[in-house]
Amino acid sequence: MSNLLQSTTDMSFVLQHFESGVLTLTLNRVDKKNSLTSVMYAELAQALASAEADAQTKVVLIQGHETVFSAGNDIADFLQQPAAGEDSPVFRFLRGLAVFAKPLIASVCGPAVGVGTTLLLHCDLVYATADAKLSMPFVSLGLVPEAGSSLLFPRLVGHVIASEIFLTGRNFSGTEAHKMRLVNELTSDPLAKALEVAEVIANQPPTSVINTKALLKSGHHQAVAMVMEAEGELFRIALESDEAQIAFMKFLEKKSKG
Repeated sequence: MSNLLQSTTDMSFVLQHFESGVLTLTLNRVDKKNSLTSVMYAELAQALASAEADAQTKVVLIQGHETVFSAGNDIADFLQQPAAGEDSPVFRFLRGLAVFAKPLIASVCGPAVGVGTTLLLHCDLVYATADAKLSMPFVSLGLVPEAGSSLLFPRLVGHVIASEIFLTGRNFSGTEAHKMRLVNELTSDPLAKALEVAEVIANQPPTSVINTKALLKSGHHQAVAMVMEAEGELFRIALESDEAQIAFMKFLEKKSKG
């Protein structure tokens, strides 16, 4: 029996469900559009670490709600508990994503903002609805890209498209993400498809799966680590800038007005 929880109570903002070798992590803060707090980052980082160490966990699946994947960082929480260093929950989670040895699958519906999109770059398989709405508005908030996205996204889609997405902060649909090769398949029920594929992978020889993933990612592990370190340093500096503080205040004011 796996030492991971079969499920958690609805009181948690990150639900865990383990079945047949697949650990499903569900973002469970729908009233706040699944915006991520320091506590949630810590839960996610610990869940990945536990899954990596647990021999019975073959695949990890990350999902949000049918109406929203994640609105990204909770700005109010972020201002109260800024990412102060490499050991902060957000950076522990991002590093955990980047080096996670087992297959990661994402099921995406609705908005996926900021880290809600950049985490997909570390997933091995992504399933989404055609009308999912992705965005990485870091520049609009006076920040810089994170999670290695300044390397991984242009490698995937090309420099000019990556520049447009990052520098304008515009949204792009699940359909466009599929054309960019960020999404494997568009479906009206991405969770069902993700679980179907996760079950297939969970029944494959586990060592072969892990070794194959390692080979597929071997060409950019070191580069991703270096870029994430540089992004993290610039991100921390940007957080304290007047530009970011003004952008955050405007965001919170707009949010308070509905």
